[in-house]
Amino acid sequence: MEKQTLAVIFGNRDFFPDDLVLEARKDIDDLFNEFNVNMIALPQEATKNGSVETWAHSKECAALFKKHVDKIEGVLVCMPNFSDEKGVADALKLSSLNVPILVQAYPDDSVVMPLERRRDGFCGKISVCNNLRQYGFKYSLTTEHTMDPKSDMFKKDFSKFLGVCRVVKGLRNLRVGAVGARPNAFNTVRFSEKLLQNYGISVKTIDLSELFGKARQMDDNNKEVKTKFKEIKDYIPTDGIPEEPLLRMAKFGLALDKWISYEDINATALQCWDSIQVNLGINPCTLMSMMSNKLLPSACEVDITGAVSMYALTMATGKPAALVDWNNNYADESDKCVFFHCGNWAKSFYPDCTMRSADILANMLGEENCYGAINGRVPAGPMSFARITTDDVAGVIHAYTGDGVITDDKLDTFGSRAVVQVPGLQKLLKHICTMGYEHHVAFANSHSAEIIKEAFGNYMGWNVYHHEG
Repeated sequence: MEKQTLAVIFGNRDFFPDDLVLEARKDIDDLFNEFNVNMIALPQEATKNGSVETWAHSKECAALFKKHVDKIEGVLVCMPNFSDEKGVADALKLSSLNVPILVQAYPDDSVVMPLERRRDGFCGKISVCNNLRQYGFKYSLTTEHTMDPKSDMFKKDFSKFLGVCRVVKGLRNLRVGAVGARPNAFNTVRFSEKLLQNYGISVKTIDLSELFGKARQMDDNNKEVKTKFKEIKDYIPTDGIPEEPLLRMAKFGLALDKWISYEDINATALQCWDSIQVNLGINPCTLMSMMSNKLLPSACEVDITGAVSMYALTMATGKPAALVDWNNNYADESDKCVFFHCGNWAKSFYPDCTMRSADILANMLGEENCYGAINGRVPAGPMSFARITTDDVAGVIHAYTGDGVITDDKLDTFGSRAVVQVPGLQKLLKHICTMGYEHHVAFANSHSAEIIKEAFGNYMGWNVYHHEG
């Protein structure tokens, strides 16, 4: 992922020691270096130690931020002391930034508070947040009311905030490709383009016939086709798979790549059931897996909001996400179930995987028309899940998220699969069914539900259910 850039406002108040600002500048500089983040902040010589205290300081700070508005993904408000609440709020208002804001206030050093070390950040943070709310800003808070930025606890908060910034920035500029028509049998994945567009998420469409036509026009000896063919062979073991369907797969993948590049698409949702098998004689799972593995999520069955959910998890974790079915109970264990799909998850999910025919579709359409599915199991480890849906009648977007684990319980089946454990799973499933969510959910191999909740709920303004068991 690209190196992130955050703006920093160093607060100050005239009757508190100015040296505290200088100490804070060093702490924050060390923090940003540790996390490899670019900083935009007033130079030390621009104002009193580069802090923001007066109306003049606010204007100067805002002018600096405006110069870098296209780069700034979030703002850290650093309060070495009580800080001037109007100075902070005015700087943000004048800058016209619309990004996540994290408010951090230093704790006082000890029970003994000499004048030269007194901070009062505990009280000042309340005043700053009061003003931010009056000005209409959304902002994030730290785990503890006051925290030293050198502490491990704050570093966890900062890491989470960086994830929130990535999710919000990504969603507000997201371009999703709908490849083909929604399968007629899948009413569950219907959605509202207009609601998504209202939040900055654009849907670009293409008919499968256009891609089929371009693929069929390609010569077998075309240099780009050969390169794509090799990319597929290098990506996953293809033992036992005939070369003819792999060549058709390469041509279709190349046509899809060109369209994605032309439209500047960030995520896709394909009509993989069952036009591609019938008309081209391949399963697109491997191609979708390759895109997801490059952090360009690809969802099944033209599930656009599923693709958006995958993208959010990818931005939150910096890792590939997958779209799965809440598919099976696991014996009589009420907190466990099976995640399953034909086989399009990024290969980074599996220690071992192979290409094969999609078993379920092959029963209907013939094995020779369904090569391309990935067979593999996800090993034990942490995971988070997320899902958004457009409630067209109410005109709102709903979402849910939570953390769980992938287990190593015995599972003898085919496809892409995992046994998962979610505390209070039955409560979650009741919520999913009551709210009318889709049968698909996105997941990633990292605990990130708090990031998703903050990004979706606080900054995107969606209705979020955070499942905590």
